[in-house]
Amino acid sequence: MKTPTIIIAEAGVNHGGDFEVACRLIREARKAGADYVKFQTFSADKLVCSSAPRAEYQERNCGGSESQLDMLRRLELAQEAFPRLARVCADEGIGFLSSPFDIESILALAPLGMDFWKIPSGEITNLPYLETIAAQGGRVILSTGMSTLQEIGEAIAVLERGGTPRKNITLLHCNTQYPTPPADVNLLAMNSLRQFGCGAVGFSDHTVGINIPVGAVALGASVIEKHFTLDKNAAGPDHRASADPEELAQMVSAIREVETALGSPEKHVTESERPNIAVARKSIVASRHIAKGEPFSPLNITTKRPGTGLSPMLWHYVIGRPAPRDFLPDEPISR
Repeated sequence: MKTPTIIIAEAGVNHGGDFEVACRLIREARKAGADYVKFQTFSADKLVCSSAPRAEYQERNCGGSESQLDMLRRLELAQEAFPRLARVCADEGIGFLSSPFDIESILALAPLGMDFWKIPSGEITNLPYLETIAAQGGRVILSTGMSTLQEIGEAIAVLERGGTPRKNITLLHCNTQYPTPPADVNLLAMNSLRQFGCGAVGFSDHTVGINIPVGAVALGASVIEKHFTLDKNAAGPDHRASADPEELAQMVSAIREVETALGSPEKHVTESERPNIAVARKSIVASRHIAKGEPFSPLNITTKRPGTGLSPMLWHYVIGRPAPRDFLPDEPISR
């Protein structure tokens, strides 16, 4: 049976820098049934240069002419907010995660005892960052958006050298376009990630809707990360590619249903379908009146429901044998 999928509700920066909104996101994620709610920890001034442009989707979703630095300054939470958010998560009964985007943020999050270090796609080629994560110990979830297999392998090697064994690394297939066009999702690339022999493979989703992450679970994803928001129409870079609370709850429910439906590799008759065997299968029956001693042939026998008599798999055994008695039309043939 499939181990339950870890579902991460990616609040990200959809709080807009407002601590109370972040708390509401925690409560909604818990009500939707997510296992974790994840934020982003960063200092805008340590994350981007003043000249750094915004991504095309950020330009489209945010408008205006502000720089990426100014945008992120508006969206960041102070580092002292994250221990408080972790306590809110504990009180609500949902796991707390936050992706650090700089070394200072890694060190600030370390005392919070998160179950996983979640490395965002943009940091996969950041050697000093990866070394600092590895030095903290613990399990790692590594998003692989924008990455080649070679880059992924190199990042894994850095983590291993720092003391993080492959069995403690989960690789998330990811496309970093917001939203990701379905044609660019390429879920089957999860199979390529399995060649690294890490502990698990999952999917970080940036598509609109819930169908694709549910499909990823059917293909064996062990972790699903999905952006979510309180309001898709709110101002900010990620809201439009996020699920609202109702969609998040629907996604969680659909994933749990798919997990149940996956079952096991064994093919067997289930108890729910067993009563239908007699109803849906056929037996060998007389197609007309058959006199005692008359040879059975395709001219006087046929197959019809129900399947309570001789199996049609015995057809050639029956053909040519004399009828042991008279048979009426539709009467099951007996040996």
